[in-house]
Amino acid sequence: MVPSWAEVQVRSGTEDDLTALTEIYNHYVRETPITFDTATFTPEERRPWLCSYPEDGPHRLKVAQDVRSGRVLGYATSSPFRAKAAYSTSVEVTVYCAAEAAGRGVGTLLYEALFKTLEGEDVHRAYAGIAQPNAASERLHERFGFRHVGTYGEVGRKFGRYWDVAWYEKEL
Repeated sequence: MVPSWAEVQVRSGTEDDLTALTEIYNHYVRETPITFDTATFTPEERRPWLCSYPEDGPHRLKVAQDVRSGRVLGYATSSPFRAKAAYSTSVEVTVYCAAEAAGRGVGTLLYEALFKTLEGEDVHRAYAGIAQPNAASERLHERFGFRHVGTYGEVGRKFGRYWDVAWYEKEL
């Protein structure tokens, strides 16, 4: 579903995206419990994160960009689920949209591209942790075949309160 207000291209992330991706993420750090980071980042501090996503393999970074304006609208990633070798066929996925792009189909476009990219990889399961409450994220993940497998109660503290994280799983 392409938002009516933009022509969107989804592509692999590049060094040129670093500032825009950092700005998108920092919005969620400052304004929401969606991420449990509590301090914002500079682009230089986020550079190792960006560089951890190669052009191939199971760990990817997909970026949605408005073709007309060039503005980055969001991103999706597949990252290592855990560091131990036996977890190598599992990934943790996430999607972040620019505030003005949220709820307009950008997350759907990003996940479509990310999961298509993962089709040829040696990946068996995808996991997503969703800070609660977040009905929109739950709906997005359920549309892509994720199912709820459990909730960690009060696992993170941010903004002076505790937050639960619901875990979702998808077979790939």
